[in-house]
Amino acid sequence: MENLIGILTLLASPVTLLLIFAGVVFGIVVGAIPGLNGAIGVALLLPVTYSLSPTNGLLMLGGIYMGATYGGSISAILLNCPGSGEASCTALDGYPMALQGRGKEALYYSVLASAIGGLLGVVIMIFFTPVLADLALKFGPPEMFLIAMAGLAVVGSLMGKSLSKGFFAVAFGLILSIIGIDSMTGSFRLTFGSSNLKAGMHLVPVTVGLFAISEMLSLLSSNQTGSIINVPMQDITVAQALKNMFKRWKVLLKSSVIGTIIGVLPGTGGAIASFISYGEAKRASKDSESFGTGNMEGIVAPESANNAAVGGSFVPLLALGIPGSATSAIMFGALTVHGLIPGPKLFVEHADIAYTFMYGMLLTIFVMVLVGIYGVRYFSKVLTLKVKYIIPAVFACSILGAYSARNSMFDVAIAIAFGLIGFFFKRTNIPTAPVVLGLILGTLTEENLRRSIIIAEAKNISILEYIFLRPISAVVFVFFVILLFANFKSFFVGKKASDEE
Repeated sequence: MENLIGILTLLASPVTLLLIFAGVVFGIVVGAIPGLNGAIGVALLLPVTYSLSPTNGLLMLGGIYMGATYGGSISAILLNCPGSGEASCTALDGYPMALQGRGKEALYYSVLASAIGGLLGVVIMIFFTPVLADLALKFGPPEMFLIAMAGLAVVGSLMGKSLSKGFFAVAFGLILSIIGIDSMTGSFRLTFGSSNLKAGMHLVPVTVGLFAISEMLSLLSSNQTGSIINVPMQDITVAQALKNMFKRWKVLLKSSVIGTIIGVLPGTGGAIASFISYGEAKRASKDSESFGTGNMEGIVAPESANNAAVGGSFVPLLALGIPGSATSAIMFGALTVHGLIPGPKLFVEHADIAYTFMYGMLLTIFVMVLVGIYGVRYFSKVLTLKVKYIIPAVFACSILGAYSARNSMFDVAIAIAFGLIGFFFKRTNIPTAPVVLGLILGTLTEENLRRSIIIAEAKNISILEYIFLRPISAVVFVFFVILLFANFKSFFVGKKASDEE
């Protein structure tokens, strides 16, 4: 009880509250700019924390992480320009809602779903870190391979109206994922002698090009001179949005749980959680045909999942010293800078710091909700600006975001090239989301399959026996089959309904 009072006293400090507020606001801004994400935001302000106390420094960085994960949905909804993989699914239904004059409604769903997902993820982190850390250790290469395959199964809900074009898009993404150094052998693949390609294709410039730059090229080619939306913007209150969202409480809860679990697994992250949650929401929906046209569940599912993954990603970091995402890997560095070694000893030697940080993450959610709800009226004004003002601003942010990924002009060229590719895809009705899905999951799928094969050979058993006779693998495989069947079923049902019209 005394420890809890001490934690609450520290969190009530004006300096601590100010740093949390600053971190969350900075994170939201960074997340809303195409190409900039939580990892970049945390890296930018990491040196600032050197002069702060360990608790205050970590809470500011945690606020950036939480805020940036939500912030990506703002540009995804308003401009169809998700700057990170985490917000790619949000754009699928958020942008159509904005075009229908429901931009405020979509923004409310985004911040509220992010808050509830983030809250569940942090609460689970506080009370179940030891249990979940032990569970994460039981996930070996076979389980991670099947989880990656479950993510790829979501392609059925992303491929639009053409099966062949959808498969082409995900295959294109998978090919992009193998460019660079083979982590198993050290050999170079598909680099064509270019030293710039040896590091592989970074997700940020590819995503910025396919979504942000291609969308601006589309606006340019349309000769549109007015605002983005041509219909009156509908007004809605927070209470109405909250009431509508809680009617889908099953989607909200399920997606938050999926996000937390995926976040706990090292090497995954919010993007994978978003795609899997989106696919599961579409599978379970009675109105799956409306996904991609402005279904609120298409916002609630990915947004609750990716923010829940924030809390989940801290579980292996704090309990095992294993970062669960790129952003938490940078925070690993922040811990070591302050003389804190993540792992079991952290809760013995520095329990006060560890628990103050975990409870303080609840405050980051509170601040995120306040800023997000208050900011909706201002964010939505972007839709009323003339296109001639929006296009150069988005182009500039896209170039900045692409460059900041690895401080490389080559990545800027990649973003522009994929902008042209994305523009071509839009003109030929090839979906772009499966490309991002393939790029994200390609490496995870390949590496874990190859590790499984090597281990199976060492055990002198078949690869199928090694993968499918493990209890956790069997459960994940069942989930994969259900997701695969349901997503492709919803595709064919939607295509049939479209053909009948």
